[in-house]
Amino acid sequence: MDSTAIHARLQPIFRDILDQPDLVISRDSSARTVEDWDSFAHIVLIRGIEKEFGIRFALNDVGNLKNVGEMSDLIQAKLSPKI
Repeated sequence: MDSTAIHARLQPIFRDILDQPDLVISRDSSARTVEDWDSFAHIVLIRGIEKEFGIRFALNDVGNLKNVGEMSDLIQAKLSPKI
């Protein structure tokens, strides 16, 4: 799955969980730039993303994420077939 497809699936998750129907996220979006993205919302976002993509994140994975772009890259890595 490419980053465009991942981003398209992330957008409604962020809108729903942050209760911002008009929110537009970019690769640079982060808790610092998105209103209401606090530590609790982050946990709920991670859970929603895991459910949407059928993946599980390790605690150290999500603790190091700085923005939506890094989140998208991590999702893509988790979805890539192992060689």
